[in-house]
Amino acid sequence: MIFDCHTHLFGPGQFGGATLAAVKRAWGEDKEIIALPEQNWDCVKDFDGAIVLAFDAVASGIAVPNEYVAEYVSKHPGKLFGFASVDPNKLNANSILESAIRDLNLKGLKLGPIYQNFYPDKKEHFSLYAKADELNIPILWHQGTSFVPEGYLDASRPAMLDPISRAFPNLKMVIAHMGHPWVDECISVVRKNPNLYMDLSALGTRPWQFYNAMVSAMEYGVTHKILFGSDYPFFTTQQTIESFLKINDLAEGTKLPRIPEKTIEEIIHRNTPELLGLK
Repeated sequence: MIFDCHTHLFGPGQFGGATLAAVKRAWGEDKEIIALPEQNWDCVKDFDGAIVLAFDAVASGIAVPNEYVAEYVSKHPGKLFGFASVDPNKLNANSILESAIRDLNLKGLKLGPIYQNFYPDKKEHFSLYAKADELNIPILWHQGTSFVPEGYLDASRPAMLDPISRAFPNLKMVIAHMGHPWVDECISVVRKNPNLYMDLSALGTRPWQFYNAMVSAMEYGVTHKILFGSDYPFFTTQQTIESFLKINDLAEGTKLPRIPEKTIEEIIHRNTPELLGLK
């Protein structure tokens, strides 16, 4: 099995504002971000499946509706799994989430504090996590840096999720991008909480960081809690596989530790739907 646990849709007008402005500053004025359903499908169709993320982050100019994701994934049942997104600052966040799961058949929740401008450990948001726990769905978190200047960087530390894991020990959660640049903090939080995982999406183009992240995960004994994901459209599933297979290139001719081939293969072929209870 090769399952991509982290892909996006960005339709026309769904990716803009502060985030698009930051992308253009970082990657040039000609850079556009769009990922239509047919483009997402081209990325994942030759693999065993994928998670597709909605994103309710109007504070930073991203608005990918739950309905948009639900319509797409409904065309590929058993292969694509849509995750709803709800801005926790909304007074009716709990009911929006419940409707997305029960009425739209979405399978999880996507949250990103640096894009949605909220602090995960604030008690006012715990009712949303309780609703996810009640619905028996996982939460995928963007806990890591971003180029959006308006975002709450201090809200993005992986350790912010520790009190949530302790309050809801059965709630499955995934920290995207191994919490970069706080990779070791992410590993520490994941190691101590049985139902907390991390994905390696977006790390493939930072080979030194990626290599060191994997060495740390190996030394702490948590490689079994790393999920495979790409962060499409920023990177494709195939690109991510290829970069992972080359991760030991930096260690060639040195005494640096190697990531065992068995570990790499286990992560690439991890049965994420079963781990997260998607099926």
